[in-house]
Amino acid sequence: MKIKVYHGGTEAISSPRADAGRRNLDFGQGFYITDLRQQASDWAKHVSDRRQIPAVLNVYTLDRDAILANYRCKVFDAYDEDWLDFIVESRLGNNPWIDFDYVEGGVANDRIIDTINLYMADLMTRDKALERLSEHRPNNQMCLINQEIIEKYLTYDGTEEVH
Repeated sequence: MKIKVYHGGTEAISSPRADAGRRNLDFGQGFYITDLRQQASDWAKHVSDRRQIPAVLNVYTLDRDAILANYRCKVFDAYDEDWLDFIVESRLGNNPWIDFDYVEGGVANDRIIDTINLYMADLMTRDKALERLSEHRPNNQMCLINQEIIEKYLTYDGTEEVH
C-alpha cells in the first residue's frame, strides 16, 4: 500500500538524498519523513522559527509495503528496550543503523529526550527509563538510508507553505 508522507523544513526537496543528513541522529544518516502531517508541520515551524525563514511541508507518496518486502528494515512499534538501545547507540556514534536500508519508529522528541539524556548520563536506571518511556505513545518517523529506496519508492508530490 502506498501512503502519504511528509518532510517539514524550510526548503522544497524534490530530489531527496539519503547521504545529506547527520550520522548520529535517532535512526542514522538518511532522509527522514513521517506519515503524521501535523508532526512534520510542527517540525517545519520549529526550524522556521530558528532560521527566521518560511516553513514548508514537502509531500510525498511512499510505497512502504514494497520497501518492507524487499529491503533490510527495522521497525520499532514502541518506546521499548530495543528502541532505547538503538537510539543510545546512534547518539553515541556506534551506527546501529548501518545494516539497514530503512528504519521506522518513535521520535526521540522533546517529550522524552530528558529521559534518554538522563539514562545516557547514568543518572537514571534502565528500568526507570523504560518505565518513563512506556508512558508515552510514540510519534512516527521513517529514515530512508538507502538512496535506491528514495529513487524507486518515494514520489515527490509537491511542497506547501506552512502557516
